[in-house]
Amino acid sequence: MNKVVSSVQEAVADIHDGAVIAVPGFFTCGVPRALLWALVEKGVKNLTLTCGCGPLVGASDISQALVQNGQLKKVIDSYGLFRSASKGLQDPFEQAVRAGTIELEVSPMGTLAERYRAAAAGIPAFYTPTGVGSVVEEMVVTNIDANRQQKETRVFGEAKYILEYALKPDFALIHAFIGDTEGNLSYNKTALNFNHVMATAAKVTIAEVEKIVEPGVLKPGDVRTPSVYVHRVVHAERPKFAITID
Repeated sequence: MNKVVSSVQEAVADIHDGAVIAVPGFFTCGVPRALLWALVEKGVKNLTLTCGCGPLVGASDISQALVQNGQLKKVIDSYGLFRSASKGLQDPFEQAVRAGTIELEVSPMGTLAERYRAAAAGIPAFYTPTGVGSVVEEMVVTNIDANRQQKETRVFGEAKYILEYALKPDFALIHAFIGDTEGNLSYNKTALNFNHVMATAAKVTIAEVEKIVEPGVLKPGDVRTPSVYVHRVVHAERPKFAITID
């Protein structure tokens, strides 16, 4: 089945107001920039972006556009803000978080990855030792006071564990290096990061691909996301931009 669509606009056509959207990326690596710009252009509102590790920091030009358009309601991330205070003062997203107009929920990176994996496996929740003895154990870490819910813990053997819940987005916007027309995907080095686990967790997975090939060109061992998880494929040029995480 050929899953290739003609444009990024067509690829995101069914993304609606209030959608929960997975956005992968380790800072600049593996961020679906073309699809995110299409989201900006579409203008959908009240969005929740569930991230990997700092994709909105790595694509700050896009996050600024989303904020200025009033499109974001909430972001879940493991590294959501610039490490530089002076840079943060210039960043519309950080200022919106400080003002409370956009919610930022922070989750440990490994826990966040497991929340996607659990969703893909049909596991509604799981216990993890990550964060025990820290604020992560005490509550949901968020800038919105009303949403700082207490977390459940349990002791197994002699160790304490925190209950965390699976995260199943409505859509995942994926960036792949090579993909075939049926939706089998391969990633380039660090750009793999959260892409493959988000692709399996989401209800609808949309992949922007730098190079689209015919079925059979990709070797089975190179396929990191099988086509069964992918609903749409669109060609996107390899992005060129300055890399910084200041």
